[in-house]
Amino acid sequence: MTTAPASVRRPVVVTIAVVLVSLSGGLNTVLGILILLSRYDVADDLVLSTSLIGAAVALFGLLTLAVASGVARGSRLSRLLLTVYLALQLVLHTLTIITSDGWDVTAIVQMVLAVALLVVVWAPPGSRYFVSRAPAPDPFAP
Repeated sequence: MTTAPASVRRPVVVTIAVVLVSLSGGLNTVLGILILLSRYDVADDLVLSTSLIGAAVALFGLLTLAVASGVARGSRLSRLLLTVYLALQLVLHTLTIITSDGWDVTAIVQMVLAVALLVVVWAPPGSRYFVSRAPAPDPFAP
């Protein structure tokens, strides 16, 4: 007789991190669209850079939303992808602060949220949730 593996309970810190990841992804997507639309208010030599930064912020916001469910399940790949996306968003928000004047406060808030998320996901007790688990049995194995 086989017994079912014990389910691992998600820590409250990770649940809060999942909510913050979703919030961050949604806010970054909206912020990217607003930055993209603000290209009509900048000087002609900054239109291209503003457009590219806005599109990149929106894209990485959507990608962050996509990995939120993986983080909720304890996927180490999702945690790694989230780290990469948030690091790139930190760079993009820094460029936003440098190139435009209207988004400084919003970009700083997003940067603080990104750093807080990285701390929660990588520091204990949140990091203990992302340990290696035994792989699921292959249902097609003889």
